[in-house]
Amino acid sequence: MVKATSNYPSWVNWIAQDEDGSWWGFSVEPLKYDRGWYENEVGQYILLKKDKPNKEWAHSIIKIT
Repeated sequence: MVKATSNYPSWVNWIAQDEDGSWWGFSVEPLKYDRGWYENEVGQYILLKKDKPNKEWAHSIIKIT
């Protein structure tokens, strides 16, 4: 778990990186698909930043406390 910071909106409870390097913030736990994460059709999401592509993206999900 990671402590919340002011680098993203207060409603962000999860962050995760897609295969293409995009970091996303989610209000609810996202679901994984073949190249990244999606918002589970509920809650909010926001693009946080773009980084280098990551082959280990499937292990990038982080719960914010």
